[in-house]
Amino acid sequence: MIKNFSLAARVENLPDYPFAIIGQRLHELRMQGREIIQVDMGSPDLPPPSAVIETLATVASQPNKHGYAGYRGTPAFRKSVSRYYDNRFGIKLDPEHEVLPLIGSKEGIVNFMLAMVGPGDVVLVPSLAYPAYAMGAQLAEAEVYIMPMRAETNFLPVLEDIPEDIRQRAKLLWLNYPNNPTGALASLEYYENAVAFCRKYGIMLCSDNPYFELVYDGEPIAPSALLPDNAKDITIEFMSLSKSHNMAGWRLGAAVGNAEALAALLKVKSNVDSGHFHAIYEAGITALDTTPHEWIAERNLRYAVRRDKIIAALPQIGLEIDAPPRGSLYVWARVQDGDDVGYTDRCLMEAGISMAAGSIYGEDGRGYVRMSLGIPDDVLDVALDKLIRWWNS
Repeated sequence: MIKNFSLAARVENLPDYPFAIIGQRLHELRMQGREIIQVDMGSPDLPPPSAVIETLATVASQPNKHGYAGYRGTPAFRKSVSRYYDNRFGIKLDPEHEVLPLIGSKEGIVNFMLAMVGPGDVVLVPSLAYPAYAMGAQLAEAEVYIMPMRAETNFLPVLEDIPEDIRQRAKLLWLNYPNNPTGALASLEYYENAVAFCRKYGIMLCSDNPYFELVYDGEPIAPSALLPDNAKDITIEFMSLSKSHNMAGWRLGAAVGNAEALAALLKVKSNVDSGHFHAIYEAGITALDTTPHEWIAERNLRYAVRRDKIIAALPQIGLEIDAPPRGSLYVWARVQDGDDVGYTDRCLMEAGISMAAGSIYGEDGRGYVRMSLGIPDDVLDVALDKLIRWWNS
């Protein structure tokens, strides 16, 4: 036993990451010989474009590409992100000061919180949200204010409902559209309102935008929070190739926008990590510069077919839906009896299907479940068949 061993209070009070808990439980069940099908994780089952993989292999074989790539990533990758934003949104970014590569957007989100907030500061977090927003704020010892996010407001936080005293103390506002877990979209008008709100109260708008390429039913690319006039003055956006280009395990993304905020994030990151492998950056450039829109449209169509297949099965497995998801990688469905935890537990233990309870994502998620579209078609067919037989047995 180590003398005087104890955890820091910030870690002692930090809840375990929800998917780490799920993963451990699934591991234990599989060790017992149970067969489990996962429809819980938003991890794409399809590969990235073949040119991306070929670039990785080519660059990895070069003997001069195995050293450090630098704390700010490579200039070529930063320029590629800048070109991508210009091509997709018409947004001009200075690759020297307004683009910072990340080891996946998740680490950027948490490290940004460490850079920007501390005791006494307030972070505005939607009531349905990726857990890293609230947990990052908690690690930074800031206060979290939860903004309600419900079906009747199209799963958009109503900023005008935030109390005045909270607005005055808030430093960061988190938004995420296309939304995880609900699949909702935010309009450019909503972002314009959010930018005006944040400018009025001196709040930094933080847009977590990894799903903007994942839209359905003829929707155009989802907007960026940087689109409103002069948004860069108060906005930082986190983008990732995990979902847009099926590169979740590659852990490549970037933070873009306000140069001062990115400099603060770099200060934390340069003390924590040393950047990516050269070959990852080069493959990322290939993904951003050469992936045809047709590849993305075809991939999204496959997800839409899966979405529709799941929606058609919902009445047969005790679930209902408010509206089909317009974007992201998930179906967000209501449990008929309102008990999301009980439903997902029975589903796992009796049907061998793991899905995510809505309460993982916040208080307004109670009574919902989340199902991923990143499941191979044949596996999804088996999962839905098992669920239907289980519910009707």
